Parts: sequence; structure tokens; C-alpha cells
Amino acid sequence: MKKITNLIEKIFFKSLVYLLILISLIFNPLKGYAKVSETEINGELIEASSEFLRDLDFETWQLVAYKSPIFDDKLILRVIGYPGNLRIDHPTDLRVYAGRKNWLLADETLQNKELANDSRQAAAEFDLNELIINIDKNRPLRLSLTGVFSDLPVPPFVVEEWRSLN
Repeated sequence: MKKITNLIEKIFFKSLVYLLILISLIFNPLKGYAKVSETEINGELIEASSEFLRDLDFETWQLVAYKSPIFDDKLILRVIGYPGNLRIDHPTDLRVYAGRKNWLLADETLQNKELANDSRQAAAEFDLNELIINIDKNRPLRLSLTGVFSDLPVPPFVVEEWRSLN
């Protein structure tokens, strides 16, 4: 009788563990990674890396990295906020931190006629080439845009996608 009770307890315990794992996967799905895909930018389909990230104030931003035909195939980072939520004044350079290293990426927004004429002013573009050339690993980054956000963490898998575009 004791063996049967032990067997039932083991089966019950295993079933409970499997149920908890299943519930956790349903309510907390695994995070998808950024991937290079065709994205419409300035009316053209272009290979780009696109990811939605949250800053430390829980505001969501879309980061799109792509090689721009407008800028002689330079790698460009487009930062997009929700229209009406915030206006980005130009030019405002983007600060990038990686440990002790930091970079200042030039604001290229006004050179893109489509963005320059957009009354929502909810997007900005930056020259990503200097950063990608100077980093040799897929390391986490922190972005800061004065008057917009002070700390936007960028995970290594997004940096890997940016580097793959170059």
C-alpha cells in the first residue's frame, strides 16, 4: 500500500511541475529575437533590423537599423516614438554607452526629406557606422537622447543584428 501511495505522489508531483511549466510558457512566452527582414523605409523595401525596446521610464521605442540609399549606403539607426507623445528637436545627437566607452552619433534626420517634412516629429535618424566600425563584440549598449530618454538599454542580440547589416 505504501508503494502505491509513493507512486501516486510521484505522478502527482511530476504532473504539477509540468502544469506549472506549461502555465509559465503561456503567460510568459519566450522573447523573440530581432531579425533582419524587409521593411518599408521611405517608400522602399529595405533589409533592416527592427526591434521595440523600453527605456527605464517604461516608454516604448522602435529601433530600426538599415543601410540607407539616401546616405550612400551608410548604416542608419532610426529611433521612433509614438506620435503625439513626444517631439524630437533636431539636430540632437544620440549618446551611446558601452561600459567605459561612449560615442556621439550624428543626427541625420533633417537630411531625410520624408522625416524632415513629417509634422509629427516622432522619429530621428542617426549615423550608426562609426559605432558599428568601433565595436568588435555584440555587447549591451545604453542609448541617451537629450530631452527624450536618458537610458534605453539595447541587448546584445540587437547589436548583433546591426553588425550583420554592415
